[in-house]
Amino acid sequence: MPLTIREMTADDLAEAWTLGRWAFGGPAEAPPRALAVLPETHRWGAYDDATGRLVGKVTDHEENSWWGGRQVPSADISGVAVAPEVRGGGVARTLLTAALTAARDRGAAVSALYPTVSAAYRSLGWEITGLLGSAVLDTAALPVLRAPEGVVLRPGTPADRAAVVDLYEQVARGFDGPLSRRGGRWELPARDEQPLGDGVDLLTLAEQDGVVTGVLGYERGRGYGAEAALDVSDLLATTPAAARALVDVLAGWRTVTRTVDVPLLLGDAVSGVLPLERATARGTQVFMHRLVDAERAVAARGWPSQARGAVSFTVVDEVAPWNSGSWRLELDAGEGRLTRTDAADRVLGPRGLALLWTGAGSGRGAATAGLVTGPGDPAALDLLACGQAPQLRDYF
Repeated sequence: MPLTIREMTADDLAEAWTLGRWAFGGPAEAPPRALAVLPETHRWGAYDDATGRLVGKVTDHEENSWWGGRQVPSADISGVAVAPEVRGGGVARTLLTAALTAARDRGAAVSALYPTVSAAYRSLGWEITGLLGSAVLDTAALPVLRAPEGVVLRPGTPADRAAVVDLYEQVARGFDGPLSRRGGRWELPARDEQPLGDGVDLLTLAEQDGVVTGVLGYERGRGYGAEAALDVSDLLATTPAAARALVDVLAGWRTVTRTVDVPLLLGDAVSGVLPLERATARGTQVFMHRLVDAERAVAARGWPSQARGAVSFTVVDEVAPWNSGSWRLELDAGEGRLTRTDAADRVLGPRGLALLWTGAGSGRGAATAGLVTGPGDPAALDLLACGQAPQLRDYF
């Protein structure tokens, strides 16, 4: 089927909503945000040349994500949908290839997405690199810690938005993968019906010496019986004392809510307070990554300062051919560089490249999975995989 691929305009968004509703469900009437042109949000459409009908769509969120303490330009993919009559005909592949090319042209280095069918995205070079985790806990199991001396708790207001984003950044920049939450769609004014942010109707801040050191944002939900639950969107702290104080706020709901669903950022101050061994359920939404531009991705991120050395490998990437070829990776003093070199004896495709660059796997593990081939010792690629395993806090 001959297709025209182009970025959609405001006039196209009602048709795009209908196509997305067929794929994912949802109300017949589109919410205002779905029909608005959003900053740094690129909506691509595939149109049947014969009829002019929209037969496929994809959204590329232009933003940044944290890797090694640095913000790396990212292309985060969502809303991939294809009309039922043409599924399996390569429409999604054509769309995503075009979106990747455009993302590279604007300077993106890495891409993330949440798959509905991982096999489809693996065929295009994305690989599963982690799990969007949450823990469902009985509120009665939460420790009653009381606010330590020096911690002041207060309700948050819309005026605290900047302080909340600053605190999130202090926490997120210490991990690999989280979005920056700055620029583009993150700068849109709060809607009247949710002035504290999406999914937040209660906001509590912890302060120490007048500085915000913790934030708890959540929805109360309905009822006060066995089915009552709190849905936490953010529970973040930069000090152990703030973490203990905010967990105690959640524990105070034990008389009227049975459970609380808390997003996880393993290794942060909050995960050291929560009784995660008592979780009755865990989130199971996997996420995937692929490199948009390998050379740019290596140079843009921060690397562990203790990692030094060099390794050569060959990349075969049919969807993003600019990544293909033989490369020499050099790391030194927290900086990385990828330069062209002669043929190497370790070969990997975009899936293996994503698994290693993100720190989600090891060289030998990738070889066992068939993502690294060739006679060279795959363990040498652990230099590429020396970052920490990625974590995400936001669904898109």
